Amino acid sequence: MDSNPCLQEKYAPHNSCFGCGPSNSKGLRVRSFAKGSEVVAEWTPQSHHEAFPGVLNGGIIGALLDCHSNWTAAWALMEQNKETTPPCTVTADYAISLKRPTPSKTKIFLSAKVAEIKADRAIIEATLTADGKVCATCRGTFVAVKPGHPAYHRW
Repeated sequence: MDSNPCLQEKYAPHNSCFGCGPSNSKGLRVRSFAKGSEVVAEWTPQSHHEAFPGVLNGGIIGALLDCHSNWTAAWALMEQNKETTPPCTVTADYAISLKRPTPSKTKIFLSAKVAEIKADRAIIEATLTADGKVCATCRGTFVAVKPGHPAYHRW
């Protein structure tokens, strides 16, 4: 696993989100890294993440893709707007397509990229791969929140 700080550790070290919060000891702790025009992550399931022996739970797949896509949007908006920190973004919508059972006894790879971007939102397309096969895809809209929103400055 990469020992460099990921986007979550660098910009939101106290975030307690179940999917991506570095400070949530019981969470999934997705670690997303900007790599060229993509954001990538590697994650290792445990047996308590299974739907049944050997297969990852669909809700866990959704959380992985949602959080990784959200950080892709935050990073892309930061880059586009030439900011030094990412805006706090939230999920407006997302859809997961489960292509095949996701094995739970191997590393999971996430990749995400911007499909569309505006000043305060981005549509992200993401892929979850295991054993070299695409197991799930995601497309979602992630919006930078403004003062007054409960998530504003949660990072």
